[in-house]
Amino acid sequence: MSDKLTTSSPRPLNRPPRLSDTVSREIEAWIGELGLVPGTQLPTEKLLCERFGVSRAVVREAISRLKAEGCVETRQGLGAFVAAAPGESSFRLVRESAPADEDVADTFELRTMVESGAAELAAQRRTPESLSRIAAALDEMERALQRGEGGASADDAFHVAIAAASGNRQLERFLTYMGRQFSASRLPTWSEEGHRAGRAANAQAEHRRIFAAIKLGDAQAAGEAARAHLGAAACRLGVVARHEHRIDSAFNRAGKHGETA
Repeated sequence: MSDKLTTSSPRPLNRPPRLSDTVSREIEAWIGELGLVPGTQLPTEKLLCERFGVSRAVVREAISRLKAEGCVETRQGLGAFVAAAPGESSFRLVRESAPADEDVADTFELRTMVESGAAELAAQRRTPESLSRIAAALDEMERALQRGEGGASADDAFHVAIAAASGNRQLERFLTYMGRQFSASRLPTWSEEGHRAGRAANAQAEHRRIFAAIKLGDAQAAGEAARAHLGAAACRLGVVARHEHRIDSAFNRAGKHGETA
């Protein structure tokens, strides 16, 4: 790997990147530098740990991130390989050229625009089957909340189900991708600390309002509920406090829901 990639001075960040993020970007850069073709096997976990001086857990998380981005694929018992069909890897939600908190703010802007539109379309094009799918994800989140467990996967399923209800398959694919990429940023909401603070309960109430509007076929209310939910989620992660000047316009109908959550 190029010494330039590992010895250059880091850009000052408001919030330092996670070690696994740094490792994943280094691995991706290494793949590009060497021009590794699809199907090329990556070094073993042990070698990657030695190369970067990190634990196996960090390497595994870095590989998982690259897998979610479509850059690598894993094969049971064999290891990680350069993806045969990168596809989505040309687009990522995280930009290393911007501070980490700005990455999250950018993502919330994007999610607000896309998911509010998805909710509006879902209200207009809902079917009994699509409503059942949304309700099932909502119920699973409720059960996770009652168990005091993380409901991130059910949360992803809920938002993807809304996209599916829109009848736009590309929108469903895009939000599936976004869910995989955004999970790490949403973890504080679904953590044990978040549960104790009532944050997950607040998020669930917001989900129920979105679903109620979709079920009634009220596109305007569904879109507004989705915008309010994303605005509240941003507040729960402290994004609005840091970047009000950038994202208030995206959340202009979200109010300040969740600031005390």
